[in-house]
Amino acid sequence: EEYVSLIAELGFTATFSKLLEEDRQAELAELLAAKGVEYQSIHAPFSSINEIWKDSLAGEEVLDRFIRSADRCAELGIPIVVAHLSSGDGAPPVTDIGRARFDRFIDHAVSKNVRVAFENQRKLSNIAWAFESYTADDGVGFCWDCGHEACFAGGREYMPLFGSRLICTHIHDNFAVKDGDLHLLPFDGAIDFGRVAAQIASSGYDGPLMLEV
Repeated sequence: EEYVSLIAELGFTATFSKLLEEDRQAELAELLAAKGVEYQSIHAPFSSINEIWKDSLAGEEVLDRFIRSADRCAELGIPIVVAHLSSGDGAPPVTDIGRARFDRFIDHAVSKNVRVAFENQRKLSNIAWAFESYTADDGVGFCWDCGHEACFAGGREYMPLFGSRLICTHIHDNFAVKDGDLHLLPFDGAIDFGRVAAQIASSGYDGPLMLEV
């Protein structure tokens, strides 16, 4: 309650959280609503995310966590669930079983009127597959994490590729060193936030500029 009061007093108008226990999530949603702070998204759990591409029980458990995140969004009127597609430089390739699981996830989220935002990590191939497979009309968009881009993408820029699909942001800073994912406040590292701002502006996105610090 103290945290919610502080962010409201400081002028923040939106926030997000990870997936919490059901009663805790509802309590947080109630506190935010009382202070007029939008609960923009839930970040789905991403532990063992690479299993979603494998024929394993763990892959089904990842899918279950995705679906529970979408359900929680629907229950509390939260419009977006953010999801990772993979983790690490050695992440598995796109597979048929992974495609089928993501189909189930997207279909379920759409049925609940919840949009899915795929967040950039390390592998261009996975996120490119997602935006080739699912359209904005499918309720699927892009969560641009400018910090991940700086320390994981080797100089590649994601907004020129996927900026037209932008539906939420994760904004934080680092020193653009490989694997140096520090989640610093903007301007405490080396990211060019003039470029970040220009790319967001040119995309037409007009939602909250969400920090992840």
